[in-house]
Amino acid sequence: MRITDLLKKQSIEIGVSAKDKNAVIEKLVTLHDKSGNLKDRAAYKEGILKREEMGTTAIGMGTAIPHAKSDAVKSPALSAITVPDGVDYDSPDGKPCQLIFMIAATQDGDVHLEVLARLMQMLMDEEFTAKLKSAKTDREFLKLIDEKETEKFPEENKVHKDSKDGFRVLAVTACPTGIAHTYMAAEALEKAGEKMGITIKVETNGSGGAKNVLTDKEIEECDGIIIAADKSVETARFDGKPVYSTKVADGIHKPEELINKIINKEVPIFHSDKKAELSSSSNDGDSFGRKLYKHLMNGVSHMLPFVVAGGIFIAIAFLIDTACGVDAAGNSAFGTVTPAAAWFKTIGGYAFNFMLPILAGFIAMSIADRPGLLVGIVGGLLASNGATFTDPSAAKTIPSGFLGALLAGFLAGWIMKLFERLCDKLPNALEGIKPVLLYPLAGLGIVGVMMCAVNPIMGIINTGLNNGLTWLSENNLGVLLGCILGAMMSIDMGGPFNKAAYVFGTGMLTTAASATDPAVQQVCWQIMASVMIGGMVPPIAIALSTTFFKNRWSADERKNGIVNYIMGLSFITEGAIPYAASYPLKVIPSCAIGAAVAGGLSWLFGCTLMAPHGGIFVIATIGNPLMYFVSLVIGSLVGMLLLALLKKTENK
Repeated sequence: MRITDLLKKQSIEIGVSAKDKNAVIEKLVTLHDKSGNLKDRAAYKEGILKREEMGTTAIGMGTAIPHAKSDAVKSPALSAITVPDGVDYDSPDGKPCQLIFMIAATQDGDVHLEVLARLMQMLMDEEFTAKLKSAKTDREFLKLIDEKETEKFPEENKVHKDSKDGFRVLAVTACPTGIAHTYMAAEALEKAGEKMGITIKVETNGSGGAKNVLTDKEIEECDGIIIAADKSVETARFDGKPVYSTKVADGIHKPEELINKIINKEVPIFHSDKKAELSSSSNDGDSFGRKLYKHLMNGVSHMLPFVVAGGIFIAIAFLIDTACGVDAAGNSAFGTVTPAAAWFKTIGGYAFNFMLPILAGFIAMSIADRPGLLVGIVGGLLASNGATFTDPSAAKTIPSGFLGALLAGFLAGWIMKLFERLCDKLPNALEGIKPVLLYPLAGLGIVGVMMCAVNPIMGIINTGLNNGLTWLSENNLGVLLGCILGAMMSIDMGGPFNKAAYVFGTGMLTTAASATDPAVQQVCWQIMASVMIGGMVPPIAIALSTTFFKNRWSADERKNGIVNYIMGLSFITEGAIPYAASYPLKVIPSCAIGAAVAGGLSWLFGCTLMAPHGGIFVIATIGNPLMYFVSLVIGSLVGMLLLALLKKTENK
């Protein structure tokens, strides 16, 4: 058990001024309490005072080590202070104490004796003790101890770092789609840990569910946890451990920096209770816009399976009717005329109808935890049918649709979070009925009133949006929109711009599903086509460049470039990220321009797409597939040629 395993950065205070022994004890107990080491502060302090009554814990040389075993301790830990002016601690040599450690130990085992013995061995070195007393920062203090332990116990230090029985650092990675960023961040963290000699385990929250899941034992024994995620992940299991939360991109680009934050004890203790979450949320470094993005992506990531599966089933229904000779023009029953088409359209419609409630529900849940789920789902459902006060069954109203569901998710989450805070003032006797009665009942009433008030306004906005789409089509301005959407899909390759364009495209599919005007449906499907082709260009452009301009790339980059053919054709834009990260000023502009060209050409040729994902594998759902392929090739070639111009020959 190393000292640096027990002593956290936030448990150290340098340059304390204390008038007596009691003030020193109070300060050290407070540091333990703030670091989350104690269950009961008063009980632990009582144990410390009882131990002092048996005899002073000062050991001479200006040092003291008060300690106590107590049921009030969560897990073994240390706190430490330096007192430059010294304090009378009844030291056997009569000298004032300037360096004091306090050991908090649980009742099981003799950890306090092991730590005490280790400290005594290290503190016998007067030069080392003098350096600790004169340390200027908590970081310097910890570094001195770590170096001394490494010197004093070299074999143990090696075992500590190389042990396969546990992990010093744990991590969780997650991105909205759970496809590329999640696993790229995991790989980067694992490679950085191996390079630094730090044992690390990474849990991936991908599209197929959580893999390599962290166990309770691993969490208990680790130094800290890194959460590199752009959506909400389950964190209650990390209660009482140092947790550093950041975006998934930092896991890809700054893995060593993140690991060092854990190793150097620069991370605050996480508490899962509401009070701690509220207090820490203001210090987590996320801007308001960043928080909005994370909440939105939590909804989008849960919505995607419903959109993709339902959308493809609906597209198959249209294909079946088309293959059977059904004329789509002016036929409101198109997609349900033949029995087989009707089956696919109905089943796909059931899945598709869950899209808005799931989106709103998980946005609200990301903001307000479980109490937000009900209000978000109901809000999304009310947005999809357009209920109002005068027409609760929505027989004659226009649905507020995708925009209404977004508004429902955010407003429902924030309102429920406020309601939860108000309920915190209720008597503890009502704690049990809050989640099963108070939150659902109040939440349903709140969201019902809110959406019935909002839906008429959002319905007007939706009508204006449909009219705007028709106007774009009639005035031949859609090409510009196609260029913009294509560029957005490429400019940050899975980031906020990419996700904004994709969410807009999938939202248009819901508009097309409920629209009766063929012109509106055509424009909505053209938008989705421009979005997908814009996301396919970057990996293909890079793959082409590594194939035809080999001297621009290293051997590893050329070898990995082949994989980008598959990723690009599969509509996985993130395949281009490693190249964009290495040469951002060359790769990003080239790919963005190529994607803009492809998106504009797709619109110009009237290409449509009824499925929200799949790339080349859903070609059967693409309208005018030949020209769509031509647009993809031209856009990819433009990106490749621009890369050839911007990127110099790679030095051998």
